[in-house]
Amino acid sequence: MIVKYLKVLLIFVIGITFLACEKKVEKGVSEVHWDRDMCSRCVMVVSDRKNTVQVRNPETSKAYMFDDIGCMALWFEDENIEWKDKAIVWITDVKSGEFIDARVAFYDTNNITPMAYGFSAHISKDSITEGEEIISYDEVINRVVKIGK
Repeated sequence: MIVKYLKVLLIFVIGITFLACEKKVEKGVSEVHWDRDMCSRCVMVVSDRKNTVQVRNPETSKAYMFDDIGCMALWFEDENIEWKDKAIVWITDVKSGEFIDARVAFYDTNNITPMAYGFSAHISKDSITEGEEIISYDEVINRVVKIGK
């Protein structure tokens, strides 16, 4: 009887240890290894802390890194990702560098980004310069697909 409880305890301890090994930062975003992680589409090193995107597969929890939201949008198209509408998508706020929910972020359209798509995310409309065009996540995706590359 005691052996059974020890086995259960051992499995629990091992499980907790594995969960602790995957480093997480804010809001469930996996740790980014700046200047070492590579974009899942163009294979450039992810180093721009103001335009980085991380996508998490909701079925497997696997994380994918992108150096530009344009790479992410085209990766969804190129790879025919079936779970793209359910994907958890984080993007860094262009002002603070903190990860925010990409689907509810506000985007302006005239920025220098790693792959030159020009779309940067903001946590609020207030942080976008007056007179700049403000678009939604869905509009960013539509425009990137039209641009291609």
